[in-house]
Amino acid sequence: MPESKGRKRDVYTPPPTQKGERKVARIGSPSWLAPTMVAMFVIGLAWIVVFYVAGSSIPIMRDLNNLINVAIGFAFIMVGFFLATKWK
Repeated sequence: MPESKGRKRDVYTPPPTQKGERKVARIGSPSWLAPTMVAMFVIGLAWIVVFYVAGSSIPIMRDLNNLINVAIGFAFIMVGFFLATKWK
């Protein structure tokens, strides 16, 4: 029985790249993320501590309900936790 000739495979040549158009993959977080995250944690904690220590003498905190003041502090902390999930 006759044998068939093997197929010749072309040698792979990658397409030419132009200098200066390489895209670099960014690994990691933006530089503003970690300081903003820590700031949100600190602001939220400071709001709650200041409310409990001197809330009756600060006009803005005195005008708001107790639950609202605690909710504002925890809202800052929750934003910090949300940003923490984006941190790499």
